[in-house]
Amino acid sequence: MSTWSPETLARIAGADELRIAPRRDDGTLRAPTTIWVVRDGDDLYVRSWRGTAGTWWNAARTHRTGHISAGGVGTDVIFTPVDDPAVNERVDSAYRAKYGRYSGYVEPMVSDQARATTLRLTPTP
Repeated sequence: MSTWSPETLARIAGADELRIAPRRDDGTLRAPTTIWVVRDGDDLYVRSWRGTAGTWWNAARTHRTGHISAGGVGTDVIFTPVDDPAVNERVDSAYRAKYGRYSGYVEPMVSDQARATTLRLTPTP
């Protein structure tokens, strides 16, 4: 499994927003959706604010690959679902720390509905 370089990890994690474009059935990329991204250790995570109803999330969950861009970095990634409660607790904390100033939006991002959509981003080898 590939890992993020320290510089790339810092640049993506430091960005307020990330553009995510999962692949379609035919292998082409969907139009990018702007979402939030958080870091836990050496990993990056995203969630769907709309929970499992999020169209970008359903495509990412189904096809497991796509492209992201944030912090001046663009790269292909693998999407891996996360269901570990300990990881989700840390991701909740990361959302609160990074986006707490948006209280009306951060609380839905740490709800059970959004937690069910947590994806780890891994750069493709």
